[in-house]
Amino acid sequence: MKVMSIQSAVAYGHVGNSAAVFPLQRIGVEVIPVPTVNFSNHTGYGAWRGPLIPPPDVAEILLGVEERGVFPQIDAVLSGYQGGVGIGDVIVDVVRRVKAANPAALYACDPVMGNAKSGCFVAPEIPDMLRDRVVPVADIITPNQFELGYLTGTEPASIESTLASADLARAAGPSTVLVTSVERPDRDEGTIEMLVVDETGAWIVTTPHLPFKANGSGDVTAALFTAHYTATRDAAVSLERTASSIFDLIETTYKSGERELQLVEAQGFYATPRMQFTARRVR
Repeated sequence: MKVMSIQSAVAYGHVGNSAAVFPLQRIGVEVIPVPTVNFSNHTGYGAWRGPLIPPPDVAEILLGVEERGVFPQIDAVLSGYQGGVGIGDVIVDVVRRVKAANPAALYACDPVMGNAKSGCFVAPEIPDMLRDRVVPVADIITPNQFELGYLTGTEPASIESTLASADLARAAGPSTVLVTSVERPDRDEGTIEMLVVDETGAWIVTTPHLPFKANGSGDVTAALFTAHYTATRDAAVSLERTASSIFDLIETTYKSGERELQLVEAQGFYATPRMQFTARRVR
């Protein structure tokens, strides 16, 4: 499998492609990483150095890859945080070209905007751009519950309302919606859930909720789910594999006491997920 991943890169720590590439490689995926920024570290530290890659330069990198004749071999395009509207246009254009070369290729968009605790943390024009121009061309989207609500103009909370919001998102274009953090009011204490919806049904998986904010965990989630779904086209199995690996990655990081994801230490959990969580069909 070949995945083109268009995301940020950091020298220290693990977010964007610096989080997504290694787990994908560890499960046997050939990754074509295309950087959109090249920062010293993620912005959660409050200070960082390094450049944003101008959208025309990103487009040049993509054109160079295309000129190598690689596009017909690409099975999926993956994108994450988008720093400006210009990069969104570049991504939409390259998705069109990849699909022209390989009609079976999927586009997975992680519509990064924010979360329920901190609200939107992207530039004001980004959410509308994602909703109106990028998400409609995606096959898979991986929003958290807050982002799903923004994309659909709803306030998902219960399983039923989250399913309804996912259906609205699917009506806009994507066939598969993975909601990466479902925090319904009636869930068991100390748990968090992920929900996936596609044309075959809907499944939810429940895992323990660790009291730890892990920058980059969403990027790994989107990457692993994209690869598993591209390989299997089985939403429930892809959800179980992803949830298993991500929980063990976050638990390894939490136990280490380190701030950054322990991406290398947890590598065995990507290659051989323990499958300790079962997806429950909810529709």
